[in-house]
Amino acid sequence: MKSIRILAVTALSGVLAFGVAACGDDDSDTSTGGASSGGASSLSGNIKIDGSSTVFPFAQAAAEQFRGENSGVDIAVGESGTGGGFEKFCAGETDISNASRPIKDDEEAPICKKNAVEYSEVQVANDGIAIVTNKDLKIDCMTTDQLKMLWNKTSKISNYKDLDPKFPDQKVALFGAGTDSGTFDFFTDEINGEEGDTRKDYSPSEDDNVTVQGVSGDKGGMGYFGFSYYEDNADNLNLVKVDSGDGCVEPSIETIQDGSYKPLARPIFMYPAAKSLARPEVKGFMDYVLKNQQAIADAAKIVALTDEQATKAQTALTAAEG
Repeated sequence: MKSIRILAVTALSGVLAFGVAACGDDDSDTSTGGASSGGASSLSGNIKIDGSSTVFPFAQAAAEQFRGENSGVDIAVGESGTGGGFEKFCAGETDISNASRPIKDDEEAPICKKNAVEYSEVQVANDGIAIVTNKDLKIDCMTTDQLKMLWNKTSKISNYKDLDPKFPDQKVALFGAGTDSGTFDFFTDEINGEEGDTRKDYSPSEDDNVTVQGVSGDKGGMGYFGFSYYEDNADNLNLVKVDSGDGCVEPSIETIQDGSYKPLARPIFMYPAAKSLARPEVKGFMDYVLKNQQAIADAAKIVALTDEQATKAQTALTAAEG
């Protein structure tokens, strides 16, 4: 499923890159460090990116579009999870770290400091965590209290009807993010009240496609992952609305951007290393990402920045570039 997803993103990215090139030379300035929208680019080199599986499709689409205009730049994009990505980043192995949560002051940040890896935090898009069940497991909405009862480390819930008599009489089978994932950190913090607080008898994976397969293949399957993965697999999954006290809200571009999908909407980031950002190809790539974030988000089926967020992101990147 991962290869199918990458091919789909690549195809969409190619179409968008062609469209940008076909728009003439309106954008053919030097704001992207030589990465103009038309004509050949003088940029060359290698860029290594790793980290969040949630940010992966966005980074992959950005890389494909950027390479379409800058053929001399080779970009490798991995997805070892937010925590795994920060480990590589702070060891100096990558140029940009994708993250679905901010870097931790008590974990990754000290390692970066020890290794003299300076960085900047740049928001590149938005995401919401989708709660999904097997297509035949008809649960329309769950409260945050019910989610906590089901997922917290002391949970003994083994059948959905134990949460609510109206829920199906079906044995629980849970799938979710692995412990290196920023999605895991965010979900456990927002739902269970403490980062890392989770029941142990679920099937974890750093690969969201594995979670999709698990949920869709088990009649009692329930899981969580980034909203874009639900969009890619909507035909095979049932989307669960979330009620945090103001009624049932379904995740969508609108509810994620306006924050009404509480408490599971979040910003997602790219962290460029300062030394890497000093290289023209990395600067060009990051400039390109923010300049084209809407088209990249559309290609990756992820939620784009609001105008206010885009302005803040550009200010952060400009400051990082000196």
